Amino acid sequence: MQDRLFVLLQYIVPQHLLSRLVGALAESRLPLIKNPLIKLFAKQFKVNMQEAEREVLEDYVNFNDFFTRSLKTDARQIDSHPQHLACPVDGAISQIGDIKSGQILQAKGQDFSVTTLLGGQPAWSAPFQDGQFTTIYLSPKDYHRIHMPCDGKLVRMVHVPGQLFSVNQATAENVPGLFARNERLVAIFETEFGPMAMVLVGAMIVASIETTWAGLICPPGRQINTWEYVEQGAIYLRKGEEMGRFKLGSTVILCLPKNTCEWNSELQPGTSTRMGQMLASTATMPMDD
Repeated sequence: MQDRLFVLLQYIVPQHLLSRLVGALAESRLPLIKNPLIKLFAKQFKVNMQEAEREVLEDYVNFNDFFTRSLKTDARQIDSHPQHLACPVDGAISQIGDIKSGQILQAKGQDFSVTTLLGGQPAWSAPFQDGQFTTIYLSPKDYHRIHMPCDGKLVRMVHVPGQLFSVNQATAENVPGLFARNERLVAIFETEFGPMAMVLVGAMIVASIETTWAGLICPPGRQINTWEYVEQGAIYLRKGEEMGRFKLGSTVILCLPKNTCEWNSELQPGTSTRMGQMLASTATMPMDD
């Protein structure tokens, strides 16, 4: 009953207005606002500040600066095996497996379209129709920067406006097509293993999504916005490099073509992840440089 009331409330509240108000609060640099907010959050969610580059809470200019904090250089180890994909984020596996006839499993009895998820163009989703996917949920205490699972060249970025439902287990089980109806950013890369889609899904009170190449992504209006990246000025990111970040966290969905990899058998729904650990073993040898 609590879950149903929680989900019902999200249909009623002004999602975008609430998110903008929280976003403004998270950007406040006033010590009387940001310091108690950061301290309360760190205590409530037992944030491990010993691995943060800046351990002193007062050193952060605002809550968003704290939330997207960088880690010490030795805090995470990137799996360096050339045939392994590295996990892009700290979090927990929500779902992992195969995309079946263009449908991605959301929760028991719930799935959604990979075409809708990636922006609605069949040509964009064609390589992934019977492919593979994993959905990773970032909790409030997690490190909220997103890193590359492998080397890749950016081909396309798509901003898809939408709702801002929470993305926890309760909403995943009760909101149809949750991840394909929430606001999201889609980044398509060419990799030595084939195309790869990384989808950064917004959520309730997520103030913004940023990428390392375009900064803050918040186009006006409710139209899908697309950026194509050609050879001139091409953007290459190496395995383990940061590609984006959430200001107030959410979910990352990784999509791959059919038979690209074998998922790490230790990663099952509910399993915690650490950025950089082995996510999968690729099915084919990488091409020579």
